[in-house]
Amino acid sequence: MAKLIFGMNQSLDGYVDHLEMRAGPALFRHWIEHVHGLTGSVYGRRMYEIMRYWDQDHPEWSAEQHEFAAAWRRQPKWVVSRSLKSVGPNATLVEDGIEGVIRGLKDRLVGEIAVSGPDLARSLTDIGLIDEYRLYFHPVVLGRGTPFFAGPRPPLRLVSTDPVGEDVIRLTYVPA
Repeated sequence: MAKLIFGMNQSLDGYVDHLEMRAGPALFRHWIEHVHGLTGSVYGRRMYEIMRYWDQDHPEWSAEQHEFAAAWRRQPKWVVSRSLKSVGPNATLVEDGIEGVIRGLKDRLVGEIAVSGPDLARSLTDIGLIDEYRLYFHPVVLGRGTPFFAGPRPPLRLVSTDPVGEDVIRLTYVPA
């Protein structure tokens, strides 16, 4: 049975904004290894559109960026959206029946499936499908933006704390 993981970079005050928090070399290496190890990913529309950046090679990329892109392209993706009409390579559009689709993925797959996007994570939290929350805290305070938890925070139990690189700490929680 697969485990559904929701994890994102965030500010100390709980906001996610990929433009405000750049990954240093150690954190980027962590994300490369994370993506290599995934069984797949479930995306909300907005996060999927952001991540589509990795679908096309760019001449200015480093070797690490090429490695991340290759890992991202390789993994299966399920994109939850009612507004998109199509999705890119190695992706499946999920327009309706999200609970059944996600429960089916968890039942038939093995490993970790990443959940990407706070709104999608809220929906999956509301129906009890998220197995683990990974909060990657960066030493910045934004004071605005999209919160990591898009709805009421579920009761959680801390299971680990891990430094990632020089400035980031990952807190891992499971539903209590």
